[in-house]
Formats: sequence, structure tokens, C-alpha cells
Amino acid sequence: MKNYLSGENIEWSFIPPRSPNFGGLWEAGVKAFKYHFKRILGQAMLTFEEMTTVTAMIESCLNSRPLCPLSSDPNDLSPLTPGHFLIGDVLTAIPQPDILDSKVSTLKRWHRVEFMLQQFWSRWSKEYLSILQSRTKWKKEEENLQLGQLVLLKEEHLPPLKWPLGRIIDVHPGPDGSVRVATIKTSAGIYKRSISRICLLPIENFT
Repeated sequence: MKNYLSGENIEWSFIPPRSPNFGGLWEAGVKAFKYHFKRILGQAMLTFEEMTTVTAMIESCLNSRPLCPLSSDPNDLSPLTPGHFLIGDVLTAIPQPDILDSKVSTLKRWHRVEFMLQQFWSRWSKEYLSILQSRTKWKKEEENLQLGQLVLLKEEHLPPLKWPLGRIIDVHPGPDGSVRVATIKTSAGIYKRSISRICLLPIENFT
């Protein structure tokens, strides 16, 4: 394996032993999973099969998050996700009705599992998008949005594994030259959004 990786110019970079604080983004993902999982599970009593199912469904949520564009083609809205490293393609899910407003006591066993998944998705996806926006504040001077960038849009009531992506096709700077509004082309149409509703992909935040 060492010879193969060397031939492909692949280098591994390891963090020090027992130093999870060096993990950065992936350790933050583990922390977020534990935090929300404990709260959606609560005092619920699940069978082994139900626990395995809800954990696998949550895993698919985490591994569906967009990391960076797959190409520089302005018409390509496909992102690279952790799922690509697992199955070679984007992760998908069968659409299910929204049951977040339903009473848990009236739900059947399967619907309770789906209810937990939707709860996790609602909590975690909002937190994840907020983290993407806050990371740019680490810089002293924020960079303006650029034409052709692949971005995430903040939308409410989206089903699990649904990430609204689009390419910036126009920017609208203010009198001070800072871009606060952008026009974005998505698979569903063209929309104008303020930067408070736009998130850069995590890899692009460091470029």
C-alpha cells in the first residue's frame, strides 16, 4: 500500500495520539452528533433494530453534507460529499411525509424512528449551516462572494439529505463595495438572496 500511495502522490497527515482537539471539523461533527442524538433519543426505549436503523439514517445525514464543488463547470451543481468516499456517489433517501408536528404517542414504531431522524436533521442542519457562516468571521476581513461559486442556501422545512445548492451568477455590492446580495442559479430556478441566507462550502472557506 505504501508503494501504491507513493506512486499516486498521496500523503497521509496524522494528528498526535490522544489529541482530539487537533481533529477540527471532524471532531466537531462527532460532538454535534452526540449532542443532538442524546436529545432526540431522550428516554425512548428502542429495540436493537430500531436503534441501528436510526443511527444509520443519521449517519447518512452527516455524510451527505456538501464539502466542495466536484468541478469548476458553472452549470454543474454537484458537490463532493463524504458519501462519495464511502459509496462513490451522493447519498439519497426515500421521501417521507413531515411528521415533526405529530404527537409521538400516536405514532407507530416505524414512524417514531422517522420522527427521530427528522428531529435530528432539523436541529443538526441548522447548526451546521450556522457554523459555515460563522467560520468566515475568523478572518479579519471577509471576502466578497465571487461569480461562479457553489453555495448552500438556507431554507426551512427541507427533508433529510436535501441540500439546496446553487451557483452565483451575479453579485450586488453596496455603496461601500461589500456584496450583501447575490443572484443564484439553482436546479429549481434563479433567486436573489442576501448573504445571511447564503453559506459557502467548508473547503472554499479556506481558499
